[in-house]
Amino acid sequence: MSDLAPTTGGGAAARTDGDNRYKAVQQKLKTLGTAMDMASTELETLLRGMRTNAQRSEGLAVDIANAELDKKFVEMTNQVSVALGGAAIEVRKLHETAQEVSGLAHDTRRTHARLYEGLDTVRSSRKERTPKPGFFAR
Repeated sequence: MSDLAPTTGGGAAARTDGDNRYKAVQQKLKTLGTAMDMASTELETLLRGMRTNAQRSEGLAVDIANAELDKKFVEMTNQVSVALGGAAIEVRKLHETAQEVSGLAHDTRRTHARLYEGLDTVRSSRKERTPKPGFFAR
């Protein structure tokens, strides 16, 4: 039986509501980065469990063979071990991708802040309304 249980308290997906104000974009990038950090942690836990189970099933296959049970059970247990090993390789790739996306989200948030925080400060601190985007492009 597996110790894994679905989590319901995980990171919420960033809203895609078209709100592109500075603070909204910063919050969406933060949410994405946090969600990917959490996914990376969960994938790392899954990977360790899969590797452990693959090793256990490999050891079990040896024990079954040593007990001189029917060879079909040895073969089936070996197949489970191989399948878990293969799945662990794919989970490792997914884990690496989650780490990469997390890093890119955090880098993007910092770059966005560096480029637009000053403008947001100016726009937020004045009393006059700012024209809608595209107003000056006409």
